[in-house]
Amino acid sequence: MAYTAKDITVLEGLEPVRKRPGMYIGGVGSAGLHHLVWEIVDNSIDEAMNGHASEISVTLHKNGKSVTVTDNGRGMPVDKHPQHKKSALELIFCTLHAGGKFDGDNYKTAGGLHGVGASVVNALSTKLIATVKRDGAQWRMEFKRGKPTGGLEKLGAARGSGTSVFFEPDPTIFPRTDFNAQTIRERLEVASYLHRGVKIHFIDEAADKKELFHHEQGLSDYLTRIIAERKASPVHTPAFTFEKENGVRIEMAVQWTEATDEHLRSYANGIPTASGGTHENGFRAAMGKALRNYVETHKLWPRGLALSAEDIREGMVGVLSVFVADPQFQGQTKDRLNNPELQSVVDGALRPSFEQWLNSNRSVSEQIVARMVLAARAREASRAASAAVVRKSATSGRLTLPGKLSDCTESAGETELFLVEGDSAGGSAKQGRDRNLQAILPLRGKVLNTEALALGKVLDNRELADLVTALGCGIGKTFDLSKLRYSKVVLLADADSDGNHITTLLLTFFYRHLPELIRAGRVYVAVPPLYRISIGKETHYAVDDEDKERILAAKKGNAKPEITRFKGLGEMPAKTLWETTLNPAVRRLLKVGIQDGLETDRVISELMGKDPAHRFRFIMERAEEAQELDL
Repeated sequence: MAYTAKDITVLEGLEPVRKRPGMYIGGVGSAGLHHLVWEIVDNSIDEAMNGHASEISVTLHKNGKSVTVTDNGRGMPVDKHPQHKKSALELIFCTLHAGGKFDGDNYKTAGGLHGVGASVVNALSTKLIATVKRDGAQWRMEFKRGKPTGGLEKLGAARGSGTSVFFEPDPTIFPRTDFNAQTIRERLEVASYLHRGVKIHFIDEAADKKELFHHEQGLSDYLTRIIAERKASPVHTPAFTFEKENGVRIEMAVQWTEATDEHLRSYANGIPTASGGTHENGFRAAMGKALRNYVETHKLWPRGLALSAEDIREGMVGVLSVFVADPQFQGQTKDRLNNPELQSVVDGALRPSFEQWLNSNRSVSEQIVARMVLAARAREASRAASAAVVRKSATSGRLTLPGKLSDCTESAGETELFLVEGDSAGGSAKQGRDRNLQAILPLRGKVLNTEALALGKVLDNRELADLVTALGCGIGKTFDLSKLRYSKVVLLADADSDGNHITTLLLTFFYRHLPELIRAGRVYVAVPPLYRISIGKETHYAVDDEDKERILAAKKGNAKPEITRFKGLGEMPAKTLWETTLNPAVRRLLKVGIQDGLETDRVISELMGKDPAHRFRFIMERAEEAQELDL
C-alpha cells in the first residue's frame, strides 16, 4: 500500500485537543473531567493572585454536568486583536497558546501560563458561554466544541468588572460527565488557604447548598486542618511557619506528629504539585540540614545510632506554597514543578530561618529531636525484621519458598504471580493455569489490614510474610525491584463484596509497604466473571449486573437465556477459570496506578484507618448508590 503526502492528516484549530485530550488534561476519566474546572478556576485565581479580584464563585448546576465560574477581576479583553482581527475573547477560547500571561506585564505570577486552559475546556465542551463585564458594558459569546456559534454580543450597560464562564463537558469525549461536588468543594477550600483573604463561594444547586471559604491565617489554618484530618497528634507546639518574598514568594508551615510517615502538600502558584518538584527538594534539604546542624551543635544524638533523612522526616506534616514568575511545570496537567533554580532558592531561604527558630525554641526543638530518635530506633528494629524475611527469599534457593506456593517452571519472561482468595479457589487456579508462566499463592481468608502498622508488625503476619518471600524483592530498606521474581503480581478474588474487601486489603498493603511495585506498573487486579449466560449454543460471561444487562439486551432470536451466578472462584471449573480469567488472550486485567497521591492517601487513610467515623460517613453518603448488597 502506497504511503504518500495525501495520507498525512493535519489537525487544525482545536482538533488536536479533541483527538488527543489526554495530552492536555491527563485522560478522560474523573480526574480529566474535573481538570476542566481547575483550568477555569485557575484563571480566576490568577486574577486574585495579582490583586485584581477579591471574590470567586463556582456553581455546580442542578444536572451535575455543568459548571459556572465567576470572578470580579478585570474581565477578559473583548476588543479586536490588531494582528488577528478577531476579538480577544474569541482568541482566548478558540486558539491554543493565546493568553495574557506570556509577557509578565499583566500577571507577575500565574498558574495558567501555557495559554491553553480556556481553549482546551472549550474544545472539550458541547457548550461554553463566556460573559464579560468591563468598561461599563457586558459582553457575551457562545461556543460549541471549540468553535463560536455566533459573534460577540454586547448585552448593554453594566457595573463593575469580571468574567463568568459556563461550560458543559462533551459526553462524546468523556465516558461520564457527572461532576463530584465534594471533589470540587475540597479543591476550592484548599485554594482559600493558599490565597488568604480571597473569598471563594461554592454553590451546589442539586444539594441546595452554599458555602463560603475564607481563611485569613492561610497555611497555618491549613496545617491545623490536615493534622486533624489525619488524626495525627502533634509532638510540639507551636508549628514553624515561614513567609518570605524576594523574587520568589515562599510560604510554608510544618509540624512534627506521632504519625509514622511524612506528609507534605506542595503547591506552585496555587496549583497542587502532587508529584513534587524542585521546590519540595529545596524544602527537604533545608529541614534536613537545619536539624542536623542543631543536633550536632548541641550534641543531642545518642551514640551508636545513625541519623537518616527518613528519621528526620518521619511524622513531619507540612504545607509548602511557592509563587514564581515563570514556573516550569511538567506537562499541561502541572503536577510537578521543574524550575532548577528553585531548589537552592527555597533551601537558602528556609534553612537559616528554621535554624534560628530551633535555637530560639529549645524545648520544642528537643521534642522534635526525641521524635527523630524514636524513628531511628524503630527503623533499626524494622530493618532487622525485614532482613530476617529477605534471608528466606528466593535468592537462597527454591526450598525457601512458601510451601503453599505453586510456582511456575520458567524463571524469566512474562511470569505472573496470582494471589488467590482461599485454598478452594487456589486449587481451581492451580489446575487451570499455564504452569510455565503462572504461579499461584493461595491466601487464607482476609489478610491483615496494614494501614498505619509498622513494618515489623506486618511481617509478623504469616500470610504477608509468605507473600514477601514469594516476591523475592525484599521490603522497606531492603527493597530491590530487580530481584522481583515475576513480571506481574495479580490480585484474584471473588467478584463479590468479600472479594472486593480482600482486594482492598491487599492494595492497602502494597500501597503502604511496597508502593514501588505499583509505581513500576507491576500490580494488577483480575476481573473474574460474576455470571455465565447461556443463550442457545452461545455462552457469555458478565463481570457485573450492568454487563449482564448489556449481553441480554444484545441477544438475538427466541432462545431463553440461562443465567448462572458464580458464588466464588472455588466453584468455577478450572477450564472455565482459564477461559475467563487466566488466559492472557481473553482475560481482563486492571493495572493499578496512583493518579493523585494526595487523594489516594486520604481515601486509604479514611476507609482503612482506625477511626470508624469516616467509613460511617462514606456509607451514609453513598448508600443510595448500592443497588445490591451481598449480605
